[in-house]
Amino acid sequence: MLSNPVWAALSGPQACYAEASGDAARYSSDISPFAGLADPADPAGWRDLATLTHEALLTGPSLTAGPGWQAEVAVPGIQMIGQSMTGVADPDTVELTETDVPEVLDLVERAKPGPFRKRTIALGRYLGIRVDGRLVAMAGERFRLPGWTEISAVCTDPDYQGRGLGARLTLAVANGILGRGELPFLHAASDNDRALRLYERLGFEPSHEVVFASFRYTG
Repeated sequence: MLSNPVWAALSGPQACYAEASGDAARYSSDISPFAGLADPADPAGWRDLATLTHEALLTGPSLTAGPGWQAEVAVPGIQMIGQSMTGVADPDTVELTETDVPEVLDLVERAKPGPFRKRTIALGRYLGIRVDGRLVAMAGERFRLPGWTEISAVCTDPDYQGRGLGARLTLAVANGILGRGELPFLHAASDNDRALRLYERLGFEPSHEVVFASFRYTG
């Protein structure tokens, strides 16, 4: 399940956000660019995906474009799991809502944590830290699988980095996930040594290598 998290989410707890066809599913375009296949090695799933979209972002341990599809950009990553970690509630965090989306998107533009759309915040609980009323850091929940929830969009305004805000928010989001009886996991780029070291200090352990790859359907 963790090796195919998007499909596990869209065919499970987050099916309400899915556009599905056979062995393929994708999030609504205003929520996320991610899509999932029941079996990325099966050409049938790629054919089903072409009925939903001609552009998709997929993740998994290994991805090879199916018939009619072309890989465009691939970013190696590491999946990390928090099976033995402890979350920490943070009274300085605020729960972000749809009202905060303009500020969230502005922070995303400055901090560039990865894909984030105007309705991504609907996927789970997002927490932020404000300084003098300004949103300067956030983290939240993205893919939700049976028994697992991904921590995502961990980011800090460049002017406020180095203050431990990302670590505090990661632990606070993890605290909520653990409180539901689920386990947290997350992803980081393989070359982001700073983030990998931070997550290990927080109690996350490497699970396996993954790739984040964008694909285009060429027919």
